[in-house]
Amino acid sequence: NLSPCRFYLHPELSNDLVGTHPPGAHSLVAVSVGYFLEDFVDMLCNQKLHQSWELLFHHSVVIICFGIAVLLHQYVGFALVALLVEINSIFLHLRQILLMANLVHTTCYRLNSLVNLGTYVVFRIATLAWMTRWLFLNRQNVPPATYAVGTVGMAIMTPMNIILFYRLLRSDFFK
Repeated sequence: NLSPCRFYLHPELSNDLVGTHPPGAHSLVAVSVGYFLEDFVDMLCNQKLHQSWELLFHHSVVIICFGIAVLLHQYVGFALVALLVEINSIFLHLRQILLMANLVHTTCYRLNSLVNLGTYVVFRIATLAWMTRWLFLNRQNVPPATYAVGTVGMAIMTPMNIILFYRLLRSDFFK
């Protein structure tokens, strides 16, 4: 059920990210909303606000945008593209686990740092750039309120991801 497979198996998504979605895609996006809600509540309960405000903000934007797709049964294809970003989360989370285990000076950490940066560029930065471009090119086909939510969402997510990329570079490569 990974998003790249969806686009390979359902090439019509590349033509219509608004009204077209393959079987199970709506459920995938709905489950993702549930995950982000659960993670949001967990962070509120178990972390200090000054440590988690960026992720809480990120999760709020995702919950709103994905929630619209789930409720309207539209933009599910666009949400699938957005889920490509989460492929990089595997390596971001592994990085955190390795940091907590004090394994920073290991080959595993170094290898993960390289894969993390590579997947960050491909699945976060390039995907967000593509989504921003798609939104701009299709603005005439998107209702103004939805276009506004999408534009604001992209305007929030893109700088957040660039800042995080800079922090990762500084932390893992330019100490």
